[in-house]
Amino acid sequence: MRIPPFHRYRRFSQISAVFVLGMVAGAVAYNAIFHMGYNVLWLNNQDLRVQIEQYRKDILTLKKYNNTSTVIREIKLRTEDSKVKDGAAALDPVTTKEIISKMVSDLEPMRGRSMFEIDTDGKLARLLLDGKIYIVREKEYAVKIRTMLVMEGVLQIWVEINPYKRS
Repeated sequence: MRIPPFHRYRRFSQISAVFVLGMVAGAVAYNAIFHMGYNVLWLNNQDLRVQIEQYRKDILTLKKYNNTSTVIREIKLRTEDSKVKDGAAALDPVTTKEIISKMVSDLEPMRGRSMFEIDTDGKLARLLLDGKIYIVREKEYAVKIRTMLVMEGVLQIWVEINPYKRS
């Protein structure tokens, strides 16, 4: 049995190899673009879920304390950008949102308290949260309270979140 000479098919095999490589490269590029878009969509979804949960809690609190004007009805946590040290990466928004949601659940007993007793409550919150370690995605993060402000029934707390390093 004779085998046909390969030099007849060399040009065809080169063209088909380039075509297949183009298909693979196109699929990789399309997949990368698709995943970038999906990642942005997922981050927005996570952010909206946190906001919805916060709004539900605020609605329940406002319904409960709508006749009293001297109690804490809302708790808003804000993060300050911590100074990025050498070799340390900035926190991603998903991790920050998870830590904030855990902190809001820790601060839930502050809702409904009198605004005029914030000095004792503020000390209690600082003792509970300042330097507290939260575990998110198998990593530890330390929280440092920077500022606490109560105005018109809203307790606003500015915190700094840093990766925790054991000494």
